[in-house]
Amino acid sequence: MTDLDNGELAQRIEVIEKAYEYMLAYAAQGYEASHEAQQNNDVRLHLDAMNEALDNLGEIAKALSIKVDEDKSGAYQSFLEALSDDAKKTQGIVRLTLARSGISSQLIDNLNASIHVRALLTDLFLLDEALKN
Repeated sequence: MTDLDNGELAQRIEVIEKAYEYMLAYAAQGYEASHEAQQNNDVRLHLDAMNEALDNLGEIAKALSIKVDEDKSGAYQSFLEALSDDAKKTQGIVRLTLARSGISSQLIDNLNASIHVRALLTDLFLLDEALKN
């Protein structure tokens, strides 16, 4: 990534946040794991987008933090390692969910409740704010 700007990160954060919000609504609907239902296809679209947004997210965040604040990028190291770890764990959960032939509301509710997903969202919001200043 030679011309990295915070637009790339912002776009990924938006995709992840949109998927999470959709999944909150999906979890509340009480859908069974029927693999033929339209809502199952819709949740898969959001999960696929989230999975793609999570690819190399830690590396993108690290590269951007260096570009934005090279003098202080070393101070970000531990945080960026945690973000990368949370992104990888969240991606694993998303991929597990996508591997199911049917996706129930209960499965999505459990995904939403995952501490890794919640930690990742918090990491992303924190990084987004930190890089603005």
